[in-house]
Amino acid sequence: MSNLTYEARAQKHTSPVAAKLLTLMHEKESNLCASVDVQTTKELLHLVDVLGPHICLLKTHIDIVEDFTMEGTVKPLKELARKHRFMIFEDRKFADIGNTVKLQYSSGMYKIAEWADITNAHGVTGPGIVQGLKQAAQETTQEPRGLLMLAELSSKGSIAHGKYTEETVEIAKSDKDFVIGFIAQNDMGGREEGFDWLIMTPGVGLDDKGDSLGQQYRTVNEVVSNGSDIIIVGRGLFGKGRDATEQSARYRKAGWDAYLSRCGSNGKPETL
Repeated sequence: MSNLTYEARAQKHTSPVAAKLLTLMHEKESNLCASVDVQTTKELLHLVDVLGPHICLLKTHIDIVEDFTMEGTVKPLKELARKHRFMIFEDRKFADIGNTVKLQYSSGMYKIAEWADITNAHGVTGPGIVQGLKQAAQETTQEPRGLLMLAELSSKGSIAHGKYTEETVEIAKSDKDFVIGFIAQNDMGGREEGFDWLIMTPGVGLDDKGDSLGQQYRTVNEVVSNGSDIIIVGRGLFGKGRDATEQSARYRKAGWDAYLSRCGSNGKPETL
């Protein structure tokens, strides 16, 4: 687990995507990623505009947006990212051979490589998945792109642990610039080999303990003290009639305070 500040890590990071994100986190005093799983462009854009001031990263599942278009959905989403200064993570969870994921990432109606700063992949098919996605990014855009590997999941009964997690970490080592970190519940090490991976953790809640479909929630302090750099929160921000403005500010402060505590700082973040 790194006790260095986001700013210090940004200054020496090998990945331009990770360096940009760490810098943004430092400047906005936020390690909050909002997971916005809604089914219409109107609701997506409305929520993102409300949450935007408090987040460093937006996580989408773009294939559930029923009225998706590049012009009507992606273009205004990118404008909101510029307005509020956050990055975009499409939670695609690629899990196929290299050539197939290369096409899935760059082609079809979603053209993810064109607009998402970050995406992610399972390690189940081996290191070819990293190579395929990287090639797609390089052939699609001049903008830097980053990949997260799925090392651990937050759902009850997940088989992403033990040997699977260890092998996924080995796959991540195959590309120091493109693979920027992990979806994980714990720190994945690597610093002794020169890797500064970002750990992003879903299943974070200040109120709920789980849902009827196997999701399990841990507290902000628990995940950050365990090595998480970015907390991923979805329904805790806007589900069950919650006030998205109020809850995003609440989670941002909780995440930032936990980070300061991990770094050994007694200071408090300034109000945005």
